Amino acid sequence: MDVLEIANIIKNNGGKLYLVGGAVRDKFLGIPSKDMDYVVTGLSQNKFEALFPNAKIRGKSFPVYDIDKREFALARVETKVSQGHRGFSIESNESITLQQDLSRRDITINSIAQDVLTNEIIDPFGGLNDLKNKIIKATSNSFIEDALRAYRVSRFASKFQFEVDKDTIALMKNLKDELKTISVERVFEELKKALSTNRPSTFFRVLKEADLLEVHFKEIYDLIGVLQPEKYHPEGDAFEHTMIVLDNVANLTDNLELRFAGLVHDLGKGVTPKELYPKHHGHGKAGVKLVETLCKRLKLPKSYMKVGKTTCKEHMRVWQFYQMSAAKKVDFIVNISKSQLGLEGLEMIANCDKNRTDDSPKIEFAQIRQKNAR
Repeated sequence: MDVLEIANIIKNNGGKLYLVGGAVRDKFLGIPSKDMDYVVTGLSQNKFEALFPNAKIRGKSFPVYDIDKREFALARVETKVSQGHRGFSIESNESITLQQDLSRRDITINSIAQDVLTNEIIDPFGGLNDLKNKIIKATSNSFIEDALRAYRVSRFASKFQFEVDKDTIALMKNLKDELKTISVERVFEELKKALSTNRPSTFFRVLKEADLLEVHFKEIYDLIGVLQPEKYHPEGDAFEHTMIVLDNVANLTDNLELRFAGLVHDLGKGVTPKELYPKHHGHGKAGVKLVETLCKRLKLPKSYMKVGKTTCKEHMRVWQFYQMSAAKKVDFIVNISKSQLGLEGLEMIANCDKNRTDDSPKIEFAQIRQKNAR
């Protein structure tokens, strides 16, 4: 059934149909949107189901209807009743207005609607202006009722490279305690989406600014203020270095495991005693345990753990490769080739990690293996 036909049926029965959220936002950004979400006003649940008896009902807290692979929901309001992502009482009926529905959404750029029949844009919270100015703002103070929104804001900032409004950062800071109640499965979903962006470092930088980084990413947080040898790391502390490497890797591959490897490659520096700064002898080995702890705590896939642990263990040996004996070179290449990281993966991480001022050579393991195979 065509969406215009659906909209006209709704209109003829006293309701209205609106395209909402990300689909409207993405239209103004000029990017394709996979999710086409619609909100219905002016109809009760019984009336909607009578009009569209073939609609497939999904959702436990409130009904969401699937009609020809499009998602429709009745306008609703939410009241916070308990802690946690699901701690809401949800009301949906024919008297709830579109503005009431939009007001419960997280940020202004996601609180825009478009009338399906007239194409009128409804923007009660200034989302279009914020899109123009490339800024992320909370739609209202009810933002703090859902702690997961802190990660969504950080991820949207990373995806669109928008600045986060200072008042929104302040609201995010209030979510620190409740953020601990979020399931690690939801955290991983946000992490995956953040790692998928063109500049994933922004996700972690926003969490750092909002004083939330340590809640689920303590190992990354512990890199803040960790001094490094200035000769090799003029960029600053170990956190700054890690963010640069993460973005460098993201520029070269869409592989999320490799991007994660860039994120965790120097975790061991976070446990170096301060009296040993700026040197970090043995940080590769120390990082292996930290990667394992992080991955188990967040229930990350084993592939992430394997790639991360190999990266920590081997990334410093890369710079010793050309001084190794022939036998040790062969062993090194064979062992890395058999790992999930692979030679190409370690080569990529090593060269992205080469934020150096010295003349150390570019690593080309793959070519070395090809020469030895001849």
